[in-house]
Amino acid sequence: MFTDLVKINVRGGKGGDGVTSFRRQPYEPKGPPEGGDGGDGGDVVLVADEGLSTLIDFHFRPHRKAGNGVNGSGDLRHGARGDDEVLAVPVGTVVSDAETGEVIGDMVHDGQRLLIAEGGRGGRGNAAFRTRQRRAPRFHEFGAEGDEQWVQLELKLIADVALVGFPNGGKSSLISRLSAAKPKIADYPFTTLQPNLGVVTVNDESFVIADVPGLIEGAADGKGLGHEFLRHVERAGALVHVLDCASGYAAEVVRPGTDDIPARRYEQRNPIDDLHQVLDELRSYMPEMLDRPAIVWLNKVDVDPDMAELVKPELEKEGWEVLMGSPVTGQGLDPLRYRLADLVRQARAERADPDHPDPVERPVLRPRQVRNEKDFTIERVALGGDEYGWRVHSDRLERWVAQLDLGNEDAVDYLQGRLKRAGLETALAEAGAHPGDDVELGGAVFVFQPEDWAGDDDDWDDWDGNDDRGQDWEVDETPIEIDLADEPDDDPYEDDEDDKDDEGDG
Repeated sequence: MFTDLVKINVRGGKGGDGVTSFRRQPYEPKGPPEGGDGGDGGDVVLVADEGLSTLIDFHFRPHRKAGNGVNGSGDLRHGARGDDEVLAVPVGTVVSDAETGEVIGDMVHDGQRLLIAEGGRGGRGNAAFRTRQRRAPRFHEFGAEGDEQWVQLELKLIADVALVGFPNGGKSSLISRLSAAKPKIADYPFTTLQPNLGVVTVNDESFVIADVPGLIEGAADGKGLGHEFLRHVERAGALVHVLDCASGYAAEVVRPGTDDIPARRYEQRNPIDDLHQVLDELRSYMPEMLDRPAIVWLNKVDVDPDMAELVKPELEKEGWEVLMGSPVTGQGLDPLRYRLADLVRQARAERADPDHPDPVERPVLRPRQVRNEKDFTIERVALGGDEYGWRVHSDRLERWVAQLDLGNEDAVDYLQGRLKRAGLETALAEAGAHPGDDVELGGAVFVFQPEDWAGDDDDWDDWDGNDDRGQDWEVDETPIEIDLADEPDDDPYEDDEDDKDDEGDG
């Protein structure tokens, strides 16, 4: 079974969790933190393999997942990385996002690798959070989930020459005589339901020729085998229009006075009209294909040589180079081989020319966002009545929330400092948020309470922390008397603005 278009779901492995652990040994009852990091999740990677010719394996197994990372443990032992899921695809496979259609990659070389789902990063153990200010961190990170997406795999054969024409035009017979290919050959239309590839050798040169399913009117709109035909012509460097000079079809008619006994009458199809129809379909599907080197091959001249002699001058008047012959008798095959070799050399030279447009669509690679660049958006949400809340959208900040235990006060304090350094507090203030407003981030709801704010809501507009909003505020700098006896002792491990443990935030 030949399969050239599938959609698959790929998911990177989950990162392993970090661990909270402290060294405990004789004469050192309160040792330093020694929780190890979790291992990263495995990736899903595509590898082009010239030994494959179909995507049938993905038809039966459309869901693919990489291995999860191993959790960390004490004594600074880090978890192992998850196993990658390596998927072999035929050379010529185009990978695109199933939802947007954006091209992710084009597998055109044997051994080419393409990362399509990255594994989640392993969570850090508490040893990674030790700083001069935070000597005994009592929290760790969970492993992040891996990327997940639906991708479309579309196989577009890479051939130097493509045989195109109507069904039952003799293309399969022709490729079987030009190469060692053994396609199915029969005397009815649509015998070829899947592309056939063959290698043609001329002197010391060799090239690949493709016999693709036959074309009918409306193929560009999906009729008949439609796109199943056309997608395999896209990459061909040169085209051979195979015209059937013995193309007759049978129509049932009723002879008068014969008790309605049907008889069969054969009518001849015009090869020139067939060529024009094929050109119209190619033009509708991809106009660029008409600019590629092409010739006309009049096939089956052994059956009806008069038709070949009749249409050849007309085609030459239209500017076509015309060769003719028969796969059955071998007539004209040697001149065809040598002419195809010339076309292949011409097509390869044009592709090597930097000023010549490449017919193969190349993906646009977009770099990842630079660390510490603002990568979040803030949305105001109505909560009912006159109350409003805020929703923050950011893959990076949402991952921070998902990787921490929000039931751990130390973890929440660390998260607050991290979000402040990312610029979220200032951005919320710029958006109009006030202390006490609800803020949703990553499915969790927080109360907006800036670290440096200790006043009433009525004094919010006078807080000097709002100076970042670019407005002139009247700041009341009158000292406030605080009875220290009623205040709790400062946490010696409290995070501050100079904390630099955000390594790898991006």
